Amino acid sequence: MLHDGLTSPRDGVSSPHDSPHTSPYDGRPSPHHGSPHGALPALLGELARLAELPLERGETLPARVYTSEDFHELEKDRIFGSDWICVGHVSQVAAPGDYLRTDDLGRPLVITRDENGDLHALSRVCRHRFMDVLPPETTPDQGSLKRLTCPYHTWTYRLNGEFAGQLAGAPLMNKVEFDRAACRLPRYRLEVWHGLLMVSADPDAAPLAPQLSALEATVAPYGIEDLDVGFTARWDGVPANWKVAFENGSENYHHMGSHADTLERILPGKDTVVDECEGRGFSMHTPFAPDMEIPQGPDGMDLVGTLIPGLGMRQLSGMTVAGVFPNMVMALMPDSVAFARWIPRGPGAHDAVFTVLVPAEAKQRPGYDAYVEASRQQIEVIQAEDVVAVRGVQRGLATDPAPSGGRFSHLERPLWQFQRYLAERLAGVGAVTS
Repeated sequence: MLHDGLTSPRDGVSSPHDSPHTSPYDGRPSPHHGSPHGALPALLGELARLAELPLERGETLPARVYTSEDFHELEKDRIFGSDWICVGHVSQVAAPGDYLRTDDLGRPLVITRDENGDLHALSRVCRHRFMDVLPPETTPDQGSLKRLTCPYHTWTYRLNGEFAGQLAGAPLMNKVEFDRAACRLPRYRLEVWHGLLMVSADPDAAPLAPQLSALEATVAPYGIEDLDVGFTARWDGVPANWKVAFENGSENYHHMGSHADTLERILPGKDTVVDECEGRGFSMHTPFAPDMEIPQGPDGMDLVGTLIPGLGMRQLSGMTVAGVFPNMVMALMPDSVAFARWIPRGPGAHDAVFTVLVPAEAKQRPGYDAYVEASRQQIEVIQAEDVVAVRGVQRGLATDPAPSGGRFSHLERPLWQFQRYLAERLAGVGAVTS
């Protein structure tokens, strides 16, 4: 990630280290922010109406879409409970026996790699008494193991090949009727798309890769599958709906406001060109400011990372942003790829997770530690600025305001596209195609 010498996080934000229209929804305030009886169908009707508007007449979603408990429950079922969700990168499970714990789908899962190099997505819920076999209180987010062992009653599960998730041992169960062969951890659909681990809880979900064919030419030059994780930063319990944060991360229009003294100096939002994508992915490109200064460390050396090999002039000249609905956005830079995910923790809160990928050879170069620290500080500062924005938007939404009457900028095309995705998943309107 290219840096501009940004300072440390602002106070008050936790560090990862420690036009009038007629519609079913009229925008009138309700006495509470849940969905009263009959309100959810009205919200879905309004979502369907908005999804059919052209970009030039696009409108923001009604406030209750971001505050309603009923709407949130529907998202849990029809989006996070059944669609493809990014949970990590292949380098986090690089060797046989490696595992990665994830709760991004709203259920406890673990990604494992077996001795043949194959990846599996398994439930972490023990089939005995439903204990988490990798509790975060006692186990790291990722690591290596030969078998999954439940810490409660020490039931163990195999991780090899077709037997992944099958019960291997259950002590002191010889005096009861018990079909061991039929006992195994549930498995989930898993695809690797350009090195990103994508998981779905729906066994009948359509394959993901064809749905993202429009992004192939944009993403392929960066060789994401060959990069390694440099670091991950996370913010838990940010008090805003996950869609507010995802929408914020899906447009550069706000650079001139939220990031006036940071990103705007490097990547002027007004220069962004948004691609006319369709379906469940979007992309855009912002060239570097012509007078951008290369940041330097205390020793006078440039704090620029190892360039990703094989990039062309377009990739080297700025930042490309590519997003995959519902909740993942990538910032593709000449020396790194950062992918962000916003994970719902209720209608009014989310976790934000940023993972920075770098070329493997970067880790062997002098000054790598300083580069990583500068990258981390930059993300902390930018996230602090974004948290001010998303919290401010959520406070406004909590007042249950009437429809805004505003319009989307051409730079907000991804938000208009996101509405169409939501309408397809939640209201069955239209279809997200590649």
